[in-house]
Amino acid sequence: MTIYSAPTQESWFVLRHVIGIDAHSRLPGYEQMDEGSVTAVLEGVGRMVADVLAPLNRAGDVQGCTRHPDGSVSTPDGFRDAWTQWVEAGWPTLEGDPAYGGMGLPKVIATAAAEYVLSANQSFETYTGLTAAAIAAIEASAPDDIKALYLPRMVEGIWSGTMNLTEPHCGTDLGLLRTRAEPIGDGRYAVTGTKIFITGGEQDLTENIVHLVLARLPDAPPGVRGISLFLVPKFLPDDAGEPGARNAVSCGSVEHKMGLRGSATCAMDYDGATGWLLGEPHKGLAAMFVMMNAARLAVGLQGVAQAEVAFQNARAYALERRQGRAGRGTPDPAAPADLLIAHPDVRRMLMEAKAYTEGLRALCLWCAHLVDVSHGDPDVDERAAAEGTLALLTPVIKAFASDKGFETTINCQQIWGGHGYISENGMDQFVRDARIAMIYEGANGVQAMDLVGRKLGAGQGRPFARYLEDISGLVEGCRDHPVLADIAMPLGASVERLADTATWLAQAGTDNPDDAGAGATAFLHLLGTVALGAIWLRMARAATRLTASDGYSQAWLDAKVETARFYAARMLPETLALAAKVRAGSASVMAIPANLI
Repeated sequence: MTIYSAPTQESWFVLRHVIGIDAHSRLPGYEQMDEGSVTAVLEGVGRMVADVLAPLNRAGDVQGCTRHPDGSVSTPDGFRDAWTQWVEAGWPTLEGDPAYGGMGLPKVIATAAAEYVLSANQSFETYTGLTAAAIAAIEASAPDDIKALYLPRMVEGIWSGTMNLTEPHCGTDLGLLRTRAEPIGDGRYAVTGTKIFITGGEQDLTENIVHLVLARLPDAPPGVRGISLFLVPKFLPDDAGEPGARNAVSCGSVEHKMGLRGSATCAMDYDGATGWLLGEPHKGLAAMFVMMNAARLAVGLQGVAQAEVAFQNARAYALERRQGRAGRGTPDPAAPADLLIAHPDVRRMLMEAKAYTEGLRALCLWCAHLVDVSHGDPDVDERAAAEGTLALLTPVIKAFASDKGFETTINCQQIWGGHGYISENGMDQFVRDARIAMIYEGANGVQAMDLVGRKLGAGQGRPFARYLEDISGLVEGCRDHPVLADIAMPLGASVERLADTATWLAQAGTDNPDDAGAGATAFLHLLGTVALGAIWLRMARAATRLTASDGYSQAWLDAKVETARFYAARMLPETLALAAKVRAGSASVMAIPANLI
């Protein structure tokens, strides 16, 4: 039986003392974020996920989802009741626009709460997470009558949403998609085609399912410039706005997967299904990117969440399991063996898990704050700066956080030894559930190519340069600090290494595009490692400014500083190897004939 407790104190520390949410009352929703209100939300969600969702995680993995002969799909036992409780508690409405029945809380609070749901039961969260992303896309591109009809029901959680991109013959290359949409009058279209890997494409949790589908109009130009976005509901709303006639969309099959077995991943068949155009014709990919970017940030958070629950279980096991004798004598001579926690290599794995989990949480929350700034800051320059940084870091959050999250679940499973390989102990599920985050919403290699091919040079490189300047300013402010200097100095050297490597990559990639491709993943990890180093320096600085009278024990605050020091000493040196990998170019990668690899 696995354990999980929502890390509300960790979240609050980042929100209050690292991001400084109380200093941003100019942002919409931030005026509501006093300590009592934020604590009520975080602890309320934390209690529900621990009491209701976490107990369903293992059972949902074992049972999975079932497709019936009529094409309907049942989620695992207990999911429907949990969904009802989730909706009745009002948690789906956290970040919803008050105009549509939402609480209007900022993205940063919804992100903190989403992490808890993901840790407790990632399969369950996929239904809520995709609905939130669909809401964002509809808000951005739908006409007012569509918004008025669909958004209140989706915000409340009685209707859900999906995104339909992938087809059997095309994955990332959406220019190849074949699904078509024919105009049939009254602003309606008949959508025909097959989509695969559709999360929540069919399920028994909500009254209706709102599919957002990429398709081609009859006059569409080839490639990605000929893609439009359509809203296609499972049930066509009647005159009262209630689910009416069944639309011509059905679930052809449910995938049998390595993980996330409680999440219905469907192949969807559209046979002239009635849909409505969202946004402009042939501009669907831009409209869908609103949803995809939100999903990519959410996928990075999935890596953090699985790392957190795996870390909690590995730490608990290391504190009770006795095996062998540790170094430097016998920490517990009266016992037949020492606790796992006494062994330096086990401590190493736990410290790496702590450093990555707490650091990536802070980075994800900071990026969620940038979403709030980019959407709502009254200063146009602040909005633009936040948008530029967010665009730069979105592929990093998605790929680096999911890579390190998966790596952390494996290390935490390793601490359990052979017992971690036994399914009944639950560690294998964390590994299996974490694996998909590196693949979907744009595989991590694609994210790396997006970073070096587009994001790095966007705005003539100003967002990247500004981000490095911000970190360098942080380093300068801590360079002479008696506690923080040995954290700041390695970070400063890593920032210089990152800047030099980016310059080399820009030139080499211009001369030989294969050099950019061969070095892209290493560069993304280089930027991610530096970004995490910067957020750890910010956390350490915040911890040095607090005392036990601020609600944190001195030992807890000291541990924050020591973890930052661990990261600087053990992780930042990896930037040396990553920079060397980038500069190695593509010669050795491309040298062998394809048929001999």
